[in-house]
Amino acid sequence: MTRAWKIEPTGPLRGDVTVRGSKNAVTKHMVAAILGQGPSRIANAPRVGDVEITASMLRALGCSVEREADTLVVERGEKLASAVPQSFTGRNRIPVLLLGPLLNLTGEAFVPLVGGDRIGPRPLDFHITALTAMGAQITVDENGIHASTRRLQGTKVALPYPSVGATESVMLSAVLAEGRTVISNAAVEPEIMELALFLQRMGAGIQLQPDRRIVIEGVERLHGADTRLSGDRLEAFSYLVAGLLTGGQVRVHGCAQERLVTAIETLRRMGTRFEIGEEYITASAPDGLRSAAVHTDTHPGFATDWQQPLLVLMSQARGLSVLHETVFENRFVYVKALQQLGCEIELFPMCLGGNACRFHDTNHLHSAVVHGPSKLVGAQVHVPDVRTGYSSVIAASIADGPSVLMDVESLERGYDEPLTRLQSLGMAITVDEAFEEAGED
Repeated sequence: MTRAWKIEPTGPLRGDVTVRGSKNAVTKHMVAAILGQGPSRIANAPRVGDVEITASMLRALGCSVEREADTLVVERGEKLASAVPQSFTGRNRIPVLLLGPLLNLTGEAFVPLVGGDRIGPRPLDFHITALTAMGAQITVDENGIHASTRRLQGTKVALPYPSVGATESVMLSAVLAEGRTVISNAAVEPEIMELALFLQRMGAGIQLQPDRRIVIEGVERLHGADTRLSGDRLEAFSYLVAGLLTGGQVRVHGCAQERLVTAIETLRRMGTRFEIGEEYITASAPDGLRSAAVHTDTHPGFATDWQQPLLVLMSQARGLSVLHETVFENRFVYVKALQQLGCEIELFPMCLGGNACRFHDTNHLHSAVVHGPSKLVGAQVHVPDVRTGYSSVIAASIADGPSVLMDVESLERGYDEPLTRLQSLGMAITVDEAFEEAGED
């Protein structure tokens, strides 16, 4: 038995959507909040599964997490536990980000092994190497990561790759460390900048310097602070694509143009017309869509989390499109589901549509060739992860016949109230709480 959505194609999607704060930012702000003395308030917080998982994790450590409408109030308890319970193994990727904060606050830490979408190895060695350089003693076993320290020390951290998670980990560790920490080759995604600003409001000493360098001067203590999360650029892009794909038009509110610059230009090259105001962005393609060659990259490049809805859109463009993934080696796990729905997609291990990337001498399937326009058909498909879920939903919305998407919990974990929002745009979705797969007793 599994939770499933049944989708009936109903034509163009139209209407307005207001996106809340980023899923990729809110949980990191929740972790940052426990570093301060006193409550922190995080406004415009989305209602996604990862927030509830992280809240439960923080409560298990002795912290208070309450929701007041769209605001999360987080406060460290008087007695903070040093170990994240084993029950959180594989739930999401937040435990590893708690290592540094727990070391700073208690002198020791245990976190279970991380989870999250299956999109390739998460380089935990980046986190462990950085913390070791800062003076932590770390061992890893089959249960998780054990660490201890007298006090973390500032140091120079040169990341081999501008990993978002590793940059966040070092920032969260360095703000209460003794002395200066310099992160070179740091990630500079908007969510990183947002976290840096929040930590600065809490009293952290942070400088953002050219050439991907972040300099942090450790302080003795931090205090609680208030912030309002910016709109989720990944959700904003997804809803714009949903309108384009179905021949409709979705007006997206709550996400600033500056967070979508690369995405807007990519869609413009494919024949999209935009109306951009101070409060909204909307897109249409009255003359149809053209093929394109796109490669993902770290910010300010085309975000890897934009590529799943884009691949579906490419399946309806005229001609041959190429998408070259350079961030994660196993990002195309969702393609099988789209192929079941009729998308004509071929995967290759070589670098197509862009310069050679760090996967060019590997066997990883990291380039996709998309033939369009493809005739999509209804199907019964599994949803393996968050972004795949959304891509499968919008593909099913233009298929010839109904589709059933199973295991949609992952979609609901990562998008803010997706069922209600998609239904408000005109998508015909019914939910089966206990769907039994065909062929099973």
